[in-house]
Amino acid sequence: MSRIGKLPISIPAGAEARLDDQEIIVKGPRGTLSFTIPNEISVEIDNQQIKVSPRQYNISSRQKWGMSRTMIANCVKGVTQGFTKELQISGVGYRAQMKGNSLNLTLGLSHEVNIDVPKEITITTPSNTRIVIEGNDPQAVGKIAADIRKWRPPEPYKGKGIRYLNEYVYRKVGKKK
Repeated sequence: MSRIGKLPISIPAGAEARLDDQEIIVKGPRGTLSFTIPNEISVEIDNQQIKVSPRQYNISSRQKWGMSRTMIANCVKGVTQGFTKELQISGVGYRAQMKGNSLNLTLGLSHEVNIDVPKEITITTPSNTRIVIEGNDPQAVGKIAADIRKWRPPEPYKGKGIRYLNEYVYRKVGKKK
């Protein structure tokens, strides 16, 4: 029995969900998201709640049960609240700024890094060492955050680089004489 899968998903006020064959479509104030449900899973919508259950109790359906429930819950949260990731830049001369629809990073390389922002993602830079990424889809927000972080991951000796906000970087002791 899936502990996550058996929990019902409540639909908040201002959002609506409808089932179209094996696809659930969720509309809310922030937009529309959809998820294609695997054939082994059945979904019911009643009384502002979504219930997910497997059609049969075999290994394949039990594996997809909790994942399907989480994906539907992410759709509901995405169209009502949205998802946010924050990155912090540390290092002398490292900075970020938005220029039009692209993020411009100065990371101590021989060139500046320009990252084009997809239209479903919003990136802001409250200061030149902080990047805030917002969007409806958690996978898209996480991917763009990982792509930005990949340019200069935090190094363990001085801690310079791009890290997630409140991420702990294990520090190493340098060479001793």
